[in-house]
Amino acid sequence: MQTPRTEFAQALRAIAAERGLEADVILETIKEAYVAAYRRDARERGEEIEEFEYDAEIDPVSGEARIIAWPLNAPEKRKDVTPPGFGRIAAQTAKQVIHQKIREAEKGAIMGEFEGRVGSLISGMILRFDGPDVRVDLGRTEGIMPKDERVPTERLNLSQRLSFLLKEIRETLKGKQIFLSRASPDFVKKLFEREVPEMSSKSVEVKLIAREAGVRTKMAVFSNQSGVDPVGSCVGQKGVRVQAVTNELGGERVDIIQYTDDTGDLIKAALAPAEGLSVKLDEKTKTATVKAPEDQLSLAIGRDGQNARLASKLTNWKIEIKGTPVEKKVITEVAEDVEKKEATLAKGDLTKKNKGKKLKVNEKSKEGNSKTEDEK
Repeated sequence: MQTPRTEFAQALRAIAAERGLEADVILETIKEAYVAAYRRDARERGEEIEEFEYDAEIDPVSGEARIIAWPLNAPEKRKDVTPPGFGRIAAQTAKQVIHQKIREAEKGAIMGEFEGRVGSLISGMILRFDGPDVRVDLGRTEGIMPKDERVPTERLNLSQRLSFLLKEIRETLKGKQIFLSRASPDFVKKLFEREVPEMSSKSVEVKLIAREAGVRTKMAVFSNQSGVDPVGSCVGQKGVRVQAVTNELGGERVDIIQYTDDTGDLIKAALAPAEGLSVKLDEKTKTATVKAPEDQLSLAIGRDGQNARLASKLTNWKIEIKGTPVEKKVITEVAEDVEKKEATLAKGDLTKKNKGKKLKVNEKSKEGNSKTEDEK
């Protein structure tokens, strides 16, 4: 019995619309289901099917189906092998296969949508925890955030809604899966692109970025448009833009510096907030030797070496930091010493040995002692 013309056509269109698929995809799925059902039924009857190819012909209007078979080496010898009552016998099998194929096609269509969003931000809700991994509800499908893409210091809760970086779509044993990240440096970059209009318009761009997720990020920015301050654009009025990013990162510190092609200046900027640095570059070993005043040494290195480590990641240079003595005068002691020498000269008590010698003050001495050249 043929499916009524209007009934089949309407059903086909309804399924396609409901699943967000093309009607041709549904029709092809039904054909595959009929062939699978026929093969199974023929195998149970003991028929030889391995040396034949099969196809299902379905009238897209009426829904009438026929199974066509031909020898592997003789495609021109096609014949109708549809068994009597085929529709009733294979109905259940066909139904199961149809549902499976529709799910696969639907998932493929969904993945197709998400593939166009790889590398961008996406919103999702924490669905459940699979050991150290996190399952995220993305609406029509789920994503997974592996342990190494989580922020170590971040505590997540069920039903919590967050932003994620859609890092990649990868084929796994369970089919294609969407992998998310909140630990990637690109996640921070995309957050700034969302908050800073100058980045969306390409007036400002992120040249370099380095991150220790949950603790600190360093980012070098550059302006492609005259008159646009890249650092100021990222910080925003009263720090509103950088604060919005920091809030999304759970308080993670973000250092923003201006990019420059001068490697020495870039390394100095990357070691901020330390000041008064001098840099010597070894191009062969790509090593930068940085001298920092003693009172800036701890700032340049950072807690547990973090500031220097991030600066090295940012610039892609090995950085060695050395301290230098702070040059200063101990004014009181020097003044007193000078007064004594002047008093001696005024009395004419200067020995012949010291007569004519120029009095010098060693400004670099931490003790502030004045010495004659002979005393030195």
